[in-house]
Amino acid sequence: MLTPEKVRALLLANEQLSKLNQRLAQAQDKLMQSEKLASIGQLAAGVAHEINNPVGYVFSNFGTLERYLADLFRMLEAYERAEAGIVDPALATELRALREEIELDYLKQDIPSLMAESREGIGRVRKIVQDLKDFSRVDNRQEWEWCDLHKGLESTLNIVNNEIKYKADVHREYSVLPEVQCLPSELNQVFMNLLVNAAQAIQQERGLIIIRTGCDTQQVWVQIEDNGAGIPHEHLGRIFDPFFTTKPVGKGTGLGLSLSYGIVQKHGGRIEVQSVPGRTCFQLSIPLQRPGGASEPAVTPA
Repeated sequence: MLTPEKVRALLLANEQLSKLNQRLAQAQDKLMQSEKLASIGQLAAGVAHEINNPVGYVFSNFGTLERYLADLFRMLEAYERAEAGIVDPALATELRALREEIELDYLKQDIPSLMAESREGIGRVRKIVQDLKDFSRVDNRQEWEWCDLHKGLESTLNIVNNEIKYKADVHREYSVLPEVQCLPSELNQVFMNLLVNAAQAIQQERGLIIIRTGCDTQQVWVQIEDNGAGIPHEHLGRIFDPFFTTKPVGKGTGLGLSLSYGIVQKHGGRIEVQSVPGRTCFQLSIPLQRPGGASEPAVTPA
């Protein structure tokens, strides 16, 4: 016969078992997401490597082309000086006509401008590829490194630029930060999740995303604030739950903030959110050094 005490004990055991099953399911979900991210990271790093090779020799050849053009311009200037000494009127007339036909004076001004723009474009491609390699680095051995969080923020901003540039301006309020002992690629994933969420929250024609950084003697912090719709108060307690999302179907998996929460916890830090209509601010705080870490970090400029 079941006594009330036994019934309560069974109910308590069932509740504990349910909670354990829920934690196991969450751990499995995060493990699956982590494996997916690792695979995507390996693919992105491979693609970046393949792009980097042709970009490298194009950049090198471009420098050679610039030197060749400089030599050709020097030779052209010598011919122009010699043009005044041509005694054959027909030849002089032909040269003047050719100069006007090809708009030589305009070409002499426009070619250097085109070369400068092309060099800038190739440089931007190299920067994007390098940022993709940095962002997608797969730390299979989970090696902790001393890293500059500003560099991670900037490489992540470059990666998600297409998501943000049509929706918001990005305002940086960087402080001088020491380097932090961390798993850089995982923190970059957190930055990406928060920045993409901030861009997607903006409903007006043009919004604003503010990135602030700061530190004290024990930790550094990063704030990512947007002037989007805000998070309803009743949802604030659930936003870090796996699979919880307020986005339409197909717009989100509900794993981004949950994964971010787990990454920040792994670093011994915390992630907090404040939201009212028209303003949402996420702040993640990371200790300068993980427990048991060694060596001193360097201070990096804002």
